[in-house]
Amino acid sequence: MASQSAKTKRVALVIQYVGTGFYGWQRQPCYRTVQEEIERAINQTIALDASQTRIPLHGAGRTDSGVHAAAQTAHFDITSPIPGEKVAAILNNNLPQDILIRASAEVPQNWHAQFSASWRRYRYTLYTAAAPNLFVAPFSWHYYYAPLEVGKMATALNALLGYHDLAAFCRAGSTRAHTWVNVQDVQCIRKDPFVEIEIQADGFLYGMVRLLVGLLAKVGIGDISLETFAEIWTQKQRDRVKYAAPAKGLCLLNVGYDHFPFPKSIWFDSQPHYYFNTAKSL
Repeated sequence: MASQSAKTKRVALVIQYVGTGFYGWQRQPCYRTVQEEIERAINQTIALDASQTRIPLHGAGRTDSGVHAAAQTAHFDITSPIPGEKVAAILNNNLPQDILIRASAEVPQNWHAQFSASWRRYRYTLYTAAAPNLFVAPFSWHYYYAPLEVGKMATALNALLGYHDLAAFCRAGSTRAHTWVNVQDVQCIRKDPFVEIEIQADGFLYGMVRLLVGLLAKVGIGDISLETFAEIWTQKQRDRVKYAAPAKGLCLLNVGYDHFPFPKSIWFDSQPHYYFNTAKSL
């Protein structure tokens, strides 16, 4: 029987992970996933009520195989006297090195990591220098094939702002009921030798960002025009989106909520920028 001082509480987590060694976020048989690793740590370390045979973890969204997260959000319910803010340190002592709980906190029972979220934001990083760089390779697409015209890429991306059917950027196998997405904010900037693409939306389609970046790169090198890009997505021509950008360049940057118990320093823009001061002389 649980302690008299224990109560059922909902605990929210802000999670970072390097996606390279994972088959995505969602628990799957026979594959290593982020959700499974954290659930194992929860059940092995802080589950005190024997009636809870397995405590499930609910994430704000599913990241695909190889995709990283700077501030994924999740929650679980536990019967325990352990204060919510102490959970992060306990879990970190029992998690592999490619997962880190940035912070934990108790939240109201009606707060939900997925359904209370009002937006998610992803960043895709391209590294465009001719020579490879070991220190940025795990987190970027080394795109050295041809110069990228970032202005054209930004123009193409800006056209997606608003509520649109983006079926052209949805991989087969999606379980989503529809392909309409409310794109709330976009950004495409160059900080030599890097190009960063950020997209914020209420939700994302299966494989959406990687397919979109793959097509934007075609715009950037002049393989397709802005008019062709617009034609492909407005007419939902999925068969013309041939290539998905590599998973390693993509990072779930953060998730937004109307009520969030964590300070901005914990969850906002916590993926480092990989900018170099190329003007500095030796």
